Amino acid sequence: MSTCATVSRQLDESMSATAPTARTWLLLEQPGPWGAEALTSSHLDPALGRALKRAAAGTGVRVALIRRPGRHADRRTPTARHVYAAHTVPGGVWLHSAVITDPERLLDLDFRALGRGEHHTFDAALGGAPHTGDPLALVCTNGRRDRCCALLGRPLAAELASSGVGGAWEVTHLGGHRFSPTLLVLPYGYAYGRAEAHAVKEALHGVREGRVVLEGCRGRTAWERPAQAAELSVRAAAGEFRADALSVVRTEALETGAAAPRWAVTVAHADGREWHVTVARGAAEPPRPESCGAPVLGGPARMDVVAVRELAVPRPAG
Repeated sequence: MSTCATVSRQLDESMSATAPTARTWLLLEQPGPWGAEALTSSHLDPALGRALKRAAAGTGVRVALIRRPGRHADRRTPTARHVYAAHTVPGGVWLHSAVITDPERLLDLDFRALGRGEHHTFDAALGGAPHTGDPLALVCTNGRRDRCCALLGRPLAAELASSGVGGAWEVTHLGGHRFSPTLLVLPYGYAYGRAEAHAVKEALHGVREGRVVLEGCRGRTAWERPAQAAELSVRAAAGEFRADALSVVRTEALETGAAAPRWAVTVAHADGREWHVTVARGAAEPPRPESCGAPVLGGPARMDVVAVRELAVPRPAG
């Protein structure tokens, strides 16, 4: 039987606007095995995992576990753990890191402040500071969630690490299993699918220069899916690759009750230009497995850009 990733490739399914959504990512190093719901089915105390899920709910913060590529021994003894927090909204992007021995300290964080992009709570509670190392390349490898993530993600993570990519980590869940291997690049928060090592290295090189690489890009996690589609379409139309040059300033639902909902999304450039983008939700055809564990075939929702219109910039008086 073909895997979900194989079928998606064969159908040449678009990956645009399929990124997970989070304004802020909170990443905790957790060695050892991961279950399908890693926060509560790993060697992390499940009570702590449940408490973190409750604390993050509705705040714009997404919590995930990470581990270094390779063997995942966990002796269940106190050890130093890396923790990262990254805010991905243009104009306020940052990536901070800390090293802790007691993961319970994460509960001292103000999650609402983190979601708003305030890093002070991370620094004060965990002794964090701006991350000065390589940008992070987070590869989903959780085979308990979907076997494609293990079959395709683990070799990619291992190749990145062996080739000297210092920011390479395995991560628990990025959604879109059928686009494996999937990848999240921080601090800007762009997600990628069907990733290959050479493309990942190019994306990381772009991050160092403040650029976005559009090849294989699923969208920026700071935005909901209609806005992801709009931002990527404007980038392509305007030839704009600077990561923080574009921002989504408004998303308005046009036909919420229709069979194919539509949105009007306003994308603004740092230089004052604006675009109005119309996005409609459709269903991918023919039906295909959304993941290897899905019991039935489905038509995954897709975001179709119907129109992109650049607005005239008012000229200054005189």
